[in-house]
Amino acid sequence: MRRTEALRSLVRETHLAPDDLVWPLFVRPGKKVRNPVKSMPGVFQLSVDELVEEAQAGFEAGVRSVILFGIPLHKDATGSGAWDEEGEVPQAVRALKRSVPGMVVMTDVCMCEYTDHGHCGVLKVPQAGRPRKAGQGAPEGELSVDNDATLALLAKEAVAHARAGADIVAPSDMMDGRVAAIRKALDEDDYQDVPILSYAAKFAGAFYGPFRDAAESAPVEGPGIPRDRKGYQMDPANWREAVREVALDVQEGADLVMVKPAVPYLDILRVLRDRFELPLAAYHVSGEYAMIKAAAERGWIDEARVMMETLLCIRRAGADLVLTYFARDAAALLTGRRR
Repeated sequence: MRRTEALRSLVRETHLAPDDLVWPLFVRPGKKVRNPVKSMPGVFQLSVDELVEEAQAGFEAGVRSVILFGIPLHKDATGSGAWDEEGEVPQAVRALKRSVPGMVVMTDVCMCEYTDHGHCGVLKVPQAGRPRKAGQGAPEGELSVDNDATLALLAKEAVAHARAGADIVAPSDMMDGRVAAIRKALDEDDYQDVPILSYAAKFAGAFYGPFRDAAESAPVEGPGIPRDRKGYQMDPANWREAVREVALDVQEGADLVMVKPAVPYLDILRVLRDRFELPLAAYHVSGEYAMIKAAAERGWIDEARVMMETLLCIRRAGADLVLTYFARDAAALLTGRRR
């Protein structure tokens, strides 16, 4: 049954289609802005006008879904630009709904792109005089993310995106209780039909560096500012915790759930696929993308073959949707509409 391509296709168990792919795009202020991301060849920071053209080209290649990340002109301690209804993401959503009406438009809901410290929520000073056990909480003198104070801000951001016309909102912050807070805010604002794609199992791994270049969202070095996001993102060593995190988000009203990153966590994908019936997404993150690009540039691998095999294997592990910077190129290969 392996002798010819026709026979192999006849019994193939897993299939990859353009509809399975979601294309991450970065939007920033200005006009005719197309800034290349040095650590991610082929990826750009785009002004709204350029983003619309990029999305149209993707749609023509077969891409049917995008997810938007905003890069604001100004940042502050609370990330107030995140819920600005005239901000970069709401503007891009409205423009895409006008110009590419067949495109599903998702939006990332987080604070890290908008805060001047680069963390996914507002920071707080540890409570003075409160006794701490060894190893408990933030190190002495270090600020920490205020989970509960952040929830209201995430909810405001999600509502701003829904008002602009977002089809799906996707919280990526990993605050406890964010799905319930966002669901309540959307329902109260009469957006009961806007689904929530929760980054339910997001690991504090080492594969996000190029994304932080693209989104300008790395934690800032400064007095008391945590150097990383291990205080709220998941430990890569844990799989049972991932199951608990997903179960909690499902209980709170998530409509879809996500694992991030993808390839190093295929075992997590399979466990979640076997335990939950909701649509399951996986984010093939920037570091994974950059490694393939770098090896291909050196002639060490066949980029197209490795790209397609990687995406197929993410699907085989159980992902219904794959968020990937390869979305347009993969869709073009699948549809025969190569650029």
